[in-house]
Amino acid sequence: MNPNATPICQVRRMIGLMQRIPHTLIAFVARFSIAAVFWKSGQTKVEGLAIDLVNGTFQLNAPHLADSAVYLFSTEYKLPLLPPELAAYAAAFSEHFFPLLILLGLATRFSALALLGMTLTIQLFVYPGAYPTHGTWIAILLYLMARGPGALSIDHLIARRFRYPASMASPLR
Repeated sequence: MNPNATPICQVRRMIGLMQRIPHTLIAFVARFSIAAVFWKSGQTKVEGLAIDLVNGTFQLNAPHLADSAVYLFSTEYKLPLLPPELAAYAAAFSEHFFPLLILLGLATRFSALALLGMTLTIQLFVYPGAYPTHGTWIAILLYLMARGPGALSIDHLIARRFRYPASMASPLR
């Protein structure tokens, strides 16, 4: 019997192949996915701006806060310490601004931190029963904070331009 054909050797070989998945690929998929989650949520809070690259939707008018957003923050979301109008505007802005930065790979770690704060707020005060979903978001955001956006990012180009240590842009390729 071929010693390389044993189940243990095959498992080791598969693990070795999986360990070769580039950080840049993982980070790009993570960036695109988490940006889409928050962007789509933000799109429900505004009118006049509809951009969905996957579905091909593109409507660019003067964006404004949807009446339904303030209503939701007045009734269902009810955040402590923030008036519903302010919370609705802050959420709509954050769910567009930070996902865009993450998608571009610009200020990725700080944008992920902002969305982590938002996720924790949602988990603690709005939907405490949604911990499986929020846990997935948190895992992605923590990964981006710890490892960075990868080589396909503006952060990486900035780090190369200013000769920051590789660990500041992305410790792994």
